[in-house]
Amino acid sequence: MRQLQSQTGGDVSVEVNAAPGQDLTKILNDLRNEYEQIIDKNRREVEQWYEVKIEEVNRQVTSSSQDIQTSSHQLTELRRDMQNLEIELQAQLSTKGSLENSLAETESRYGLLLQQIQGQINCVEEELASIRCEMESQNQEYKMLLGIKTRLEQEIAQYRALLQEGQQDIVVIPSEETKLPCAAFYKQMGKHSWAGRG
Repeated sequence: MRQLQSQTGGDVSVEVNAAPGQDLTKILNDLRNEYEQIIDKNRREVEQWYEVKIEEVNRQVTSSSQDIQTSSHQLTELRRDMQNLEIELQAQLSTKGSLENSLAETESRYGLLLQQIQGQINCVEEELASIRCEMESQNQEYKMLLGIKTRLEQEIAQYRALLQEGQQDIVVIPSEETKLPCAAFYKQMGKHSWAGRG
């Protein structure tokens, strides 16, 4: 472009070496034709340069348009993906909330059930302890009654032996050891009798 400007913007110096008597009109016409050719050449060069530049700009615009279109398409895809992810996130959050509520409900329900079971276990343990205590008491009572039975059997055996020997006039006085268990036995039997009536 600068070259064209230098060609068209510079001063044109024309030397006219006209011989005496030469036709000045012809010389001026030749100069005008030569100058018009230069102008026409410069115009064509400018037009070619302009067309090249326009083509380059059009290519750049086309490329930029394609890039913009591609970017716009990618942006649309990204927005669609983001919307899908947001929908999925909301669904996951809803599922999470439902599971948390269900878990809390289950924990509450089984917590109450566990308390009831623990209460039943405590009652059974108390009953078991009471039964053990009663069994221990009955065991001691059984041992006492067994001792009384043994001593009574011994005394009965002594009576039989004395009767067999014909010593009927001899009175056997029960020992203190026999008296005390017997009294306890009758007392205990009285308790059971009254308890049975009640």
